[in-house]
Order: sequence, then structure tokens, then C-alpha cells
Amino acid sequence: MKLFMASLATETNSFSPIPTGWSGFREELYTKQASRGEGALFALPLPVWRRRAEERGWEVAEGLSTFAQPAGPTVRHVYEAMRDDILSDLRAAMPVDVVLMSMHGAMIAQGYDDCEGDMMARMREIVGPDAKIGLELDPHCHLTGEMLSNATAIICFKEYPHIDIEERAEELFTLCADAAEGKTAPVMRDYDCRMMTMYHTPFEPMRSYVDQMSAMEGRDGVLSVSLAHGFPWGDSPRVGTRTLVITDGDAGLAEARARELGQTLWDLRDRLRRFPPMDEGLDRAVAVNGAPVVMADFADNAGGGAPSDSTFVLRAALERGLKPIAFATFWDPVLVGMCIDAGIGAEMAVRIGGKIGPMSGDPVDLTVTVRGIAPDAVQHLGNAAMKMGDCVWLEADGVHLIVSTQRTQTFHPEAFTNTGLDLSAMKYIVVKSSQHFYDGFAPIAAEVIHLATPGAITPDFTIIPFTKRDDKYWPKSENPFD
Repeated sequence: MKLFMASLATETNSFSPIPTGWSGFREELYTKQASRGEGALFALPLPVWRRRAEERGWEVAEGLSTFAQPAGPTVRHVYEAMRDDILSDLRAAMPVDVVLMSMHGAMIAQGYDDCEGDMMARMREIVGPDAKIGLELDPHCHLTGEMLSNATAIICFKEYPHIDIEERAEELFTLCADAAEGKTAPVMRDYDCRMMTMYHTPFEPMRSYVDQMSAMEGRDGVLSVSLAHGFPWGDSPRVGTRTLVITDGDAGLAEARARELGQTLWDLRDRLRRFPPMDEGLDRAVAVNGAPVVMADFADNAGGGAPSDSTFVLRAALERGLKPIAFATFWDPVLVGMCIDAGIGAEMAVRIGGKIGPMSGDPVDLTVTVRGIAPDAVQHLGNAAMKMGDCVWLEADGVHLIVSTQRTQTFHPEAFTNTGLDLSAMKYIVVKSSQHFYDGFAPIAAEVIHLATPGAITPDFTIIPFTKRDDKYWPKSENPFD
């Protein structure tokens, strides 16, 4: 048996002003040795797949692995060059029995609404009808017909935050290896839930729902179950939530189970989490008896394509006099360079945030002291090392700011502590993230509050200006099945 594997991933916010080009991909990861190197997020499956294949004595061929921080649509020639690089290596590796790809599922490029489907179709054309193609996706994907018709098996991460990437890679390898060896005949069916929202899996009712999905697997012919949450800020004809079930040769069973799971999720819709508006959330934070209170600046999450330089929460905290308070991560390479040149202890008049566009708010002028510097900083999401670039810690009379040269959401307390900031001394912590911060911050928090802040990805799913799908989804429509 012979395995070919590669990874090409980004999540596209169709409404972001930031283009996704070569610099975005090359600053995160760009290698053909990902299975033997650093554990970047979407490269985590490749060491798993190499190990599993080599344990069976399979030959392994590895193509490009690259990932860009979410932003606007990928520049057309950049996508085509990376895609064609992977396809060229696949042709050179032929014949292959199994192809395994790690992709996001919500990648849009200029001229391509469905990069993953485009990749699957071109791979199927190369390998022919008998080879098995497995695709591992982020659940914030657009599960499209072209993906489903050309892949043998698709598995989405089950957890949000995404702490189970390697476990899903193990499952995908087993599923495709069994199919290649003739033990199973995977059949996939999906169901359109006609819903658009965030599904935070550590909390009820989603915790029990995910556990129900897992309990179905390996029983009565069901091989795998996934929930594609959808990425609401991707202007795709298929944007929205879908259930996906893979069975052993039984299309009717797959369709029935997918529908059952979709209808169960629909029945839970009024129990799903709501996020308080910013001012209400800040009132709640002040009332908490304990520290630190961790607040998520939901709408300025770089992981959703936001600029990570909005000032709405900072300005409100300053007006309320909330301190000691720490913020991460503001993206401003120019300011970081100035602060590094000035050195630790330097006092400077600086302009914070509000630089990228209207959804960043207005800049805030502060006099700060440079308290710490962290070159080439890294934070973690599970085993994935997430680059931050160079970081500085600035203080303005009890207001603490982490500023980075690389645009990134806040995943872990390391985003603060890399520079020497002591989070135990803070009353409030504000993270520019929607949910991936939770696994790292919940253990140290007196309370965690997700704020429905203004910004690039504000969590109001009724006002997203889609051009490629209709309005028949909840909560835009109370009865989208009518």
C-alpha cells in the first residue's frame, strides 16, 4: 500500500478587508516535512498518518503543508500555485492507494467558492475511482457536494475549542485503511440543519450532543459521525450547519441517522448559548466575587478573519476605570518594532488599535511603559504551537496590553506570560478570541464571559450580508423549513 498526504488550510472571511496571500501562508507554516517537524495546527494529522502507515509497512509520499491565519479570500494565483504543487507531487507519487488531506473546509479563493471541493475533484481525477481519499476538516466548514462526491470519507473535529485534531486523524486513517483493504465500504450522507450559530462544545446542551454523536460510532454499521458547524462569515452557497454520517455500505442508514441528528440539534436551538452585549457583560464582570474574570472579545477574533486591533472593549474599560486589566493580542508590527527599539523601561506615547478599518473602532492614545519583550513568541492550542511573532507588554497605569507582530487570536495564557506578565495579579483579562482560548484560560478563571462585542465578526447571525445563499436559516428565519 502507498499513502500520499498533504495539508492546505485557511478559513476565509468573505467580508474581511485583509487579503490572504503568500505572506499569510509563509509566516505560519510552509513545508514538505510537516510529518517530521513542528506541530502547527493543521499539520498535526500528518505525523499521525505517517506513523500509522509506517507501522503497516506502507510507503509514504508527503506533499506541501501550509496554513494561513484566517482573513479575506485567498489571492487566485496563490491558491492555484499551492494546489498545483500538491497535485504535481501526487502525480509523481502515483500509483497510490490512499490519499489523506488536512484542510479547513471554509477556504475561498478569488474565482473559487469551494477550494476543498476543487482539490478533491482534481485529486479524484488523478487517482481514479478505486483509491481512497480521506479529508479531515475543521467543523467551521462549508460541507459541499463536490467534497462529498469525490472523497471516500470526511471527518470533522468534534470539539470546539479544537483539542481533538490528532484523535480525528487516527479515526480517518483507520477508516480509509479499512476501506483500502476491503474491510468496509464507506458511504456518506449529510443533512442541512438550516441553522447558523456557534456551538461551544464544553457547555450544555452541546456537550451531551457531541457525546451522543460519539456513542453512535462503531455500532449498527455507523462508522463515523460529524457535525459541520459552518463558518457564518464565509459567503458560500453551502454556508450553515450540517450533520454528516458515514456508514458501512448503507446509504439509507447514513441518511436516516444524519436526519435524526439534525432534527435533535434543531430541537436544542433555544437552549444554545447566547452572548451578552459588551456593556452587559462588563457589568457582569464587575459583579464577580473573585479574580481573574476572563472576557472574550468575540468579534475581534483573528481566527475568524478579524483584524485583532479593535478598541471597543479597551475604550469601555478605560471609561469605567477597570483595573488591573490585561488585553491580548493587539496586532501592530510597527508599534512592536518601536517598543523593542526603545527597550524595557521606556516610557512612550503610543496609539493603540483602530488602524485596519471601521470595524476596528477608533485609535486609543496612551502613555505606556514597556514592561516586557518576547522575541519569536509561541502559544499553544493542545499540542499545536501557534506563532505570535515578536511581542511586547505595555502598561498604562494598571492597563496591560500585549501587542504582536503576527496577527493571531489568543489561545493560551502563554500569550501574556511569554513577556513576563503575571496573570494572577489581574482582576480582569480580555482575550481576542471566540472560543479557542477556553481550554487554557478556564482553569485559571473565576468566571468566563463571552462578550457580543462590535467588530468584524459580531455574533449576530441575522445581519451577515450573504450574496450566495438564501435567508432560510435560523435565527434569520424562525421556520426555515416552511
